[in-house]
Amino acid sequence: MNDTHGSDILVNRSIVLSFPRRLSQQTLKQELRKYYVKTLRLPSDTALSWTQDRDIVKDSTKRQGIPVLVGVAVVAVTAVLAKVFLFGNKKKKAPVTLQDPNTKYPLKLVDKEEISHDTRRFRFALPSPEHILGLPVGQHIYLTASVDGQLVIRPYTPVSSDDDHGFMDLVIKVYFKNVHPKFPDGGKMSQYLENMSIGDFMDVRGPNGLLMYEGRGQFKIQADKKSPAETVTAKKVGLIAGGTGITPMLQLVRAVFKDKNDKTELSLLFANQTEEDILLRPELEEIKEEHPDRFHLWYTLDRPKEGWRYSKGFVSDEMIKEHLPPPGDDTLILMCGPPPMINFACLPNLDKLGYPPKCRFAY
Repeated sequence: MNDTHGSDILVNRSIVLSFPRRLSQQTLKQELRKYYVKTLRLPSDTALSWTQDRDIVKDSTKRQGIPVLVGVAVVAVTAVLAKVFLFGNKKKKAPVTLQDPNTKYPLKLVDKEEISHDTRRFRFALPSPEHILGLPVGQHIYLTASVDGQLVIRPYTPVSSDDDHGFMDLVIKVYFKNVHPKFPDGGKMSQYLENMSIGDFMDVRGPNGLLMYEGRGQFKIQADKKSPAETVTAKKVGLIAGGTGITPMLQLVRAVFKDKNDKTELSLLFANQTEEDILLRPELEEIKEEHPDRFHLWYTLDRPKEGWRYSKGFVSDEMIKEHLPPPGDDTLILMCGPPPMINFACLPNLDKLGYPPKCRFAY
């Protein structure tokens, strides 16, 4: 037997001594693998590799040094377990797609799901099934495409995370032509995505953004791209989202509740035009049911139907006061939505209620 496997040879010998002496090599290997897996709780592939293509113990070995081998086997088992659990069980780090925030990475569209009449889930394949996107919580990506001869760049936050290997998911509302009076041409990027075929490529760049969530209430926030990041610690976080601005909020909510040691409390005020416009509602409701004490969810609609049991109208000071945490040293307010909502509803009402500028952030 090869001397490089000395430690597990000793274990093999001591175990085999208890087997009948006339067992074949194949049977001995099978029994030894069972012992490795069931008793020592080693991975089955490790047990297989340690017993493959070698003699377990020769006949002459069975008749010599039994007391010594049994005693030494205790030390050998320790060495074997140390080898497995200190070296053999180390997980390889997943390769990261977004290596450079200034580089465009072409990703292939592999699936497109219709969620509603104007909302789609787009799945893009990463370079390999082992790859992760490499997007910190709080950051976003940019999609780049040439539309009618013009370069169009739009920011998006994936609904998938770095727990997902091999793909990136985007949930996007498609703004079609001649639907919204103020935007007769519709959304250039969203319509481009809608017209993509399976197998087409999209250029993706990132990570980008001025906020990063490090977990357990710790945020790194920059005032601008040139400013150093400052640490903000919050026990209570109020979220105000409008329309597609829900995606970075969901990214944060999922990150908080994935960590059992993260005790941050979250309150979400979600504004939309109609009930049909509420993106990712099933996911939000599910989190609310699972964490009723730490995730508070409230909606407001511009045009609700009869029987709507939540709020109506633009985000107001009354809504903020009733459904978000009050101002305090341990409170942070995050906002993401259309500029009119941020500038004419959120910020003035936060000022009115006494939330200091250092305790709020708009994506």
